[in-house]
Amino acid sequence: MNLSTRQMRAFLQVARIGNFTRAAEQAHITQAGLSILVREMEKQLGCRLFDRTTRVVSLTPEGRRLLPVVERLLTDLDDVTAELGAAGDASRRTLRIAATPLVSSHLLPQVFTTFRAAHPQVSLRLFDADLRDVEAMVTAGDADLGLGFFFKGAAGLERTPVGRFQLMRVAPMEADGEGSEGAEAPSPMGTVPWSALRAAELVGLPPGNPIQKVIDQHLADIGRADAQLTAFNFFGTLISMVEAGFGTAVMPTFALAACRRHRVRTDVLVKPKVGMDFYRITKRGAHETEAMQAFVATLAKALPALSR
Repeated sequence: MNLSTRQMRAFLQVARIGNFTRAAEQAHITQAGLSILVREMEKQLGCRLFDRTTRVVSLTPEGRRLLPVVERLLTDLDDVTAELGAAGDASRRTLRIAATPLVSSHLLPQVFTTFRAAHPQVSLRLFDADLRDVEAMVTAGDADLGLGFFFKGAAGLERTPVGRFQLMRVAPMEADGEGSEGAEAPSPMGTVPWSALRAAELVGLPPGNPIQKVIDQHLADIGRADAQLTAFNFFGTLISMVEAGFGTAVMPTFALAACRRHRVRTDVLVKPKVGMDFYRITKRGAHETEAMQAFVATLAKALPALSR
């Protein structure tokens, strides 16, 4: 037996109104169509559900027994459908983003402001976490997309570049004779060759960090393969330590906005100029909502200005 919701709704409509013609009008179908649905239902059940006369349509004992069951089934179905629809609407209006701390604190606020102005109906939720936790949240479905420098693909995740940053030197303000005690504004972005780091006291990320591995390769090219780095886990800590005079750091220009809140000098490293892709990750096979597409477009448009 395979009763359809159309059959059950037709039965319920006739049972409540007691007239095929008026029931068909309210259901916005023809009387013949309504009658066919009821007859098909009776055929499948093997019994009559209505006693029909020229004036009156009344439920048979079997129809009266079936009526509360059909009412309960359709009410439950309508309630669940409404709840799921509301939840779906809410999820389409909410965008959950996971990103590393410096991206969250210094890169995304401006992007969020621009996006909200253009899409006030979308609610943004931001989770700041380290790179592995960002991947884990996207994999588990706790975040719709993740942002960061993901050098390798991960099982179950789609990885797409949305921007590109250069490696830069972050040095104390006094480097190369620039800056003075009490200066309030940072010096403008300049360029220096990698060779300028040969004699510098360096601070950096832990050696296992993927970004630090790229940096170490280029340090090796200038004879600093055995550089003894004081290591810190976060770019924000590195920038503060540079400002305090504990050394010079190398990091992507995505940290430029954070650097400008400190008394440090920033210079893009050249000879060679090293670019690093900035990625967004999503769960493989997950539906990409219009809100997600609009946010990624806003982010991609904003990133170039945030790295110079």
